Parts: sequence; structure tokens; C-alpha cells
Amino acid sequence: MANDSNCEYDDPPSPEKTKEPVSPLKLKPLHANGWLHDMKLSSPTAALVSNGSSGSFDPTYRAWTVSLMPHRILVVAVLIFVRGGTTVHLLLSLQKKYPSALSAFDQIVVCGKGKKMALFLDYDGTLSPIVDEPDNAVMSDQMREVVRNAALHLPTAIVSGRSRDKVFDFVKLTELYYAGSHGMDIMGPVGEHDSVTEHRRSINSSKNQGKEVKIFQAATEFLPMIDEVFRLLIDKTKAINGVKVENNRFCVSVHYRNVEEKDWQLVAECTDDVLKVYPRLRLTHGRRVVLEVRPVIDWNKGKAVEFLLDSLELANCKNVLPIYIGDDLTDEDAFKVLRDDKRGFGILVSSVPKESHALYSLMDPSEVGLMTYSATVPCYGLLEETSDVEGGRSIT
Repeated sequence: MANDSNCEYDDPPSPEKTKEPVSPLKLKPLHANGWLHDMKLSSPTAALVSNGSSGSFDPTYRAWTVSLMPHRILVVAVLIFVRGGTTVHLLLSLQKKYPSALSAFDQIVVCGKGKKMALFLDYDGTLSPIVDEPDNAVMSDQMREVVRNAALHLPTAIVSGRSRDKVFDFVKLTELYYAGSHGMDIMGPVGEHDSVTEHRRSINSSKNQGKEVKIFQAATEFLPMIDEVFRLLIDKTKAINGVKVENNRFCVSVHYRNVEEKDWQLVAECTDDVLKVYPRLRLTHGRRVVLEVRPVIDWNKGKAVEFLLDSLELANCKNVLPIYIGDDLTDEDAFKVLRDDKRGFGILVSSVPKESHALYSLMDPSEVGLMTYSATVPCYGLLEETSDVEGGRSIT
């Protein structure tokens, strides 16, 4: 691509200039006197999807990726029927503050001219729907092919709160980079370089998932503690109907989506009781009905994005366009990193208004698929037939 366009992301190419949130967005530690209030605030208002389908879309319909109006009209009509007329106001509020990335796609393409794109994707709620049972959050075959195609054209990473192995089991693509446990466990294929930058905490080389990989782990010393807390939490919450405790290797998730609301405070109190004797662990929550037990270290999804860009030798590259797509509060750290750096931007996946550091929005995983496909089809999106952008580059 010719480098004939400059784009400042503090004044993005959108119908209306996006404003910074009044107060910084961050994961807030939960406090005993506000358990129920915090948990209700983190409970999503969007309708749940109870099966493993992430929605169907046909990538051949280019018109959908440009105007999006037929798809959005249908979605709005369904939501109005299910949830009432206030949905129209909510969707208009969302689009006013965070314009649709699909509606603004041509403008994004202009900003991407002459730049190498790097794509970062959350998993739950972004590539797959939010479901009642976390183990059923599978991605569709269509979405898998779209992500695979993206990885063949450009560096593509999935950054998730799930364990790295669990995300790989869902996605089943060896072409990607995987950053599990909120970025504390990063895997990428080995290439021509055989070491990481010296200031990184630790690196292990192993053979895993069918090929040799490089693994960066930010909190290895916490693993025995996390395993111990996981077992204690299972025992402590076993009498609460509907609770699910998930070991995500470097963090523990306590899901209360299927717990009756009257028992939410009990879930929080049981979790807090276990953590009282573990000062090196902290308890936080995102936008979903889940409590997260994490190490007290300065590491998050934003740090993971910075690490990957550095490892891909793109951190100091002025002609790079990093894009991060996610739906959870934990993704805000990545949105903020890209926004502050003024080189890339975040895309919030949501059908309801939320405060965010993202510049654009998409409504659901189906739109994520459409956006990802459009961005990686040479004649439509951010790549041209002669593009020299390479996917599958290794962590260095």
C-alpha cells in the first residue's frame, strides 16, 4: 500500500468525536460492604445465548460489511420484541458514542493505508457468544475460518481470561498467538529468532499442540498458590447451587451466572473468606457475572498487547495499525494502551451502552466475523493484493 494517509487516533475518523471517560476505567477490587452492588453492576443486561452457536454470517455479502443496515434493523427488531422499546434508545446511545466499526469501515481503511495491521481478539463474547455454561462457549466453523484467514495475512492473537490451553481447545488453530490468563501466559510459534528480549520475566521452550512453541509466562511463581486456592474455592462453594469454579492456570474464575441472585452475596463472601490468607492474590470482576482471583502483579491484557507488539518488532514501528476487539472490562486495559499510543484503536463488542476506551463498536460475534473478514480481504479491506504483511511471525 502507498503511505498516502495519516490518521491521529485521538481524533478518530468517526461520525462524532469520542470522548474520554470521566474517570479511568480499571478493574476494581471488591469490598465486603459492596458485594451485592458490585456483582449486580457486573451482570450483563444483554440477552443470553444458551447454545454453542456464535451466529451465522455469510462473508460473501460485502454490502453487509459496508452499510450493515439490514443486519442491524433485524437485530434491533428482535431486541425490541424481546426486551422492549427502550432498546432503540440504548442502541442509539451506543452508536452515538462508539460508532459502528462496520459503518465506519471505509474511513478505517483510509487510516490503515501504508500500515501493517496486527489483530488482537478476546474470545468469550467476541469470537463466541456468552453462554450459561462456560464449557459450551464454542466458536462456529465460519468464525474459525475467518480467524484462520486473518492469521494467514497478518499477526493475529487471541487474548483471553481463560487458560491458554482451554482457548486453544476451543479455537484449534495453530496459526495464532494465544495469550491466556489475561495475558499472563503467551504462546507463539518459534521462528528464526530463538530468544526473547532479556528484560522479560521468563521464557520456556517446549513442544506443545503439534509444534514447537515459545512460551512467555508472567507469574509462574504463583502457580502452586493458584492451584491451592482453586481447590479451596471448590470446597467452600460446593453447597451453593449453580456456582462454577474454573481454574484458568494463572487465575481462578468463580462463575455465578447460574446462581440465584439471593445467593450472590454468599458466593462473594465465600470467595473473600478464602482469599483473606492470600495477600498476594486479589479479587476483581469484569462486566460478566464472574469473580476473578488474580496475582497481585502489574500485568494485564494491555501489557500483553505491548509484549506481543514488542516481540513482533512492531512496538517502535510507526507504520503499524494494531486493532483490539473485545467485550469485557478486562479488555479496557488493551483499549487504553492503543488509544494512549495513538497508533491503533479498540472496538467494543456490545449491544448496550458502556463506558469504554474503545473508539468503535460492534454488536455481537457475527459482526466481529464480518469486520475481521472485511479487514483481511485484499480487494475490500486493509490489505491489498500486493501487501507484504506477513502472518505467523514468531515471538522474538
